[in-house]
Amino acid sequence: MFKIGTRGSHLATTQTGHVRDALGEHGHPAELQIVTTPGDLSQAPVERIGVGVFTSALRDALFNGEVDIAVHSFKDLPTADEPRAHMIIPTREDSREALIARDGLTLAELPEGARVGTSAPRRISQLKAVRPDLDIRPLRGNIERRMSYVEDGELDAIILAYAGLVRGGYGDRATEVFAPEVFMPAPAQGALAVECRSDDAVAREAIDKLVDAAATAESTAERAVLARLEAGCTAPVAASAVFDGAGVTLRAGVFALDGSRQLVEEAQGTDPAELGRKVAEALLQRGAADLIE
Repeated sequence: MFKIGTRGSHLATTQTGHVRDALGEHGHPAELQIVTTPGDLSQAPVERIGVGVFTSALRDALFNGEVDIAVHSFKDLPTADEPRAHMIIPTREDSREALIARDGLTLAELPEGARVGTSAPRRISQLKAVRPDLDIRPLRGNIERRMSYVEDGELDAIILAYAGLVRGGYGDRATEVFAPEVFMPAPAQGALAVECRSDDAVAREAIDKLVDAAATAESTAERAVLARLEAGCTAPVAASAVFDGAGVTLRAGVFALDGSRQLVEEAQGTDPAELGRKVAEALLQRGAADLIE
């Protein structure tokens, strides 16, 4: 039986449970093993502690043999290749951004000066571009804790990934789900990365059965933008790709944190990685590097 490493949050165990069930359907029984990461023990904003704290402990457990398979939120992984790991992308959840607001309000309906929780520079910059009046507050914690700030009246609204809400069973809590053209998500948002050790032929054969072509093409294009810009997942960079069975349409943006500038490029292609690099180059030519620093 395979041991699948996961963080211990409700969201992490739920999405890893989906991977376990999918493996089981293909004749590969597996069980979850909780791996506590430094990020789970810290209450500091992820932008300060660095997103790698969530993934490095899982990879350590994988490489030292504690677990056979590790499941990550793909957007949390470093863009650099890890030769010791074999990685696949299974079916992707909805990549859009969502708003949870008091009284069922939408973003446009929030009163002037409303308190909105998010710590992601990508979200802060896009919020300020459309609603410069908002009072944006830092946000940390698991999904349940984040939603409690709105329920308790500390915040008027929060912005978070719709995928996490859906996977956690909270999809109906969203008061607005944004089209990517309106509010662009993080590269590979809603996608999982399933890894095993490169030299583990049995685990490789098992997880390869879970590969999803559309999720792989889309997230590869989106992540290629991030890699070429040499930006981490906490940078004000967003991307959204759509695979139509033949090629990929990719839209990506880099944003000034104060909302004053938005650089957006779009292109189509059949090689996802090359397409991502092409779109990133176009953004760099327009001065994207100045906004990322």
